[in-house]
Amino acid sequence: MGQYAIDKTVKEAVDGSGLLVVAQWEAKEGQADRIADILSRFLPEAQSEPGAKLFLISRAKDNPAQFLFYELFRDEAAFKAHQDSAHFKTYIAGEALPLLAKRERLQYALL
Repeated sequence: MGQYAIDKTVKEAVDGSGLLVVAQWEAKEGQADRIADILSRFLPEAQSEPGAKLFLISRAKDNPAQFLFYELFRDEAAFKAHQDSAHFKTYIAGEALPLLAKRERLQYALL
C-alpha cells in the first residue's frame, strides 16, 4: 500500500461536491498482513474508477491490524458503482471482509 495511483492534486479532487466515505477496519487476530496484501491489489483499481475523486487507504502505525479508508466519490451513484464493481466484489466482499473483526463506515457531504 505504499504506492498511490493519484494523478490529481487534493485541491482538484475536493473541488465541488461529493460524497465522502470514511471507514475503519480492524483485522482478526493474525490476519492484518493478509488484509494489507488484498488492499494493495484492490487500491489501484479503486483509484482508477471514473467516479472516485480521491481514494486513500492507510494502516495504523501503533496497531497494524487497523486500517483507515478515506474515499471521495463524485456522488451517490459513483459510490454505488464502486460497490458494484468486480474488484470490490472480489477483493473486499469476497476476500477481505471475512478476515475482519470490526468494520465501521460513515458518509459525509462536502461543505
